[in-house]
Amino acid sequence: METAARSRAWRAFLVLCGLVLCGSTAELRAGTLLSPGAGLLVRKSAEPFGVFAFAISAGSLQQKWLALKDKLDGDMVQLALCDGDRDNCASPAALKLLAIVDQARARYGRARLGETNRAINLAIRAANDGIDDVWSSPLATFARGAGDCEDYAVAKLAALRLAGVAAEDLRILVVRDVRAGEEHAVVAARLDGRWLMLDNRRMAMVEDDAARSYRPLFALHQSAVMKYVDEPMQVSMVAAEAR
Repeated sequence: METAARSRAWRAFLVLCGLVLCGSTAELRAGTLLSPGAGLLVRKSAEPFGVFAFAISAGSLQQKWLALKDKLDGDMVQLALCDGDRDNCASPAALKLLAIVDQARARYGRARLGETNRAINLAIRAANDGIDDVWSSPLATFARGAGDCEDYAVAKLAALRLAGVAAEDLRILVVRDVRAGEEHAVVAARLDGRWLMLDNRRMAMVEDDAARSYRPLFALHQSAVMKYVDEPMQVSMVAAEAR
């Protein structure tokens, strides 16, 4: 009995070594770790905060995001037209947003993200929507000159897209601010494999793992709404070997 148990444990160890040796550099950099407890492999997600998320197909947030996406797509068309013909652009809001985009285009990498975060934080006055919690399109926010956290986030998303940041490297995150005891929205932008938080509450950007007071709830990505699970995916190598 003891010999058989020792043999199973040894095989589990060899399998684990094979995973580490054969795993890609990206997987190791993403954080393949042994958690406390024998043979428990914790695999981190490529999503912000390293936590897995799955797409949802119903709910008030999903409906709100899809309705906003229609307005956002319309704004992006208008912004593109104004971008190509500034002299004939009839939207002061579009010209104001494009001025920020111009500043971002003149920079690269982290400086581009930081310029967008800083400029939009300064361009919009913080205002609470109240119980209605209206999610405004970028041009509506810039025309008003005010908005709440998700309005900042949507405007930053549009500006970064126009500045050349790929859509797959951008998320709007709905998080729980455990210190403030409330939900909050930020933009997450991926740079060199790391996620940076563009937050209307601070000028400086921080990486996701440094935003310790934020617990991720949802990620909004193009037409999808993804709900975060509570824990990273865990696979027990010993349990798998014993079966």
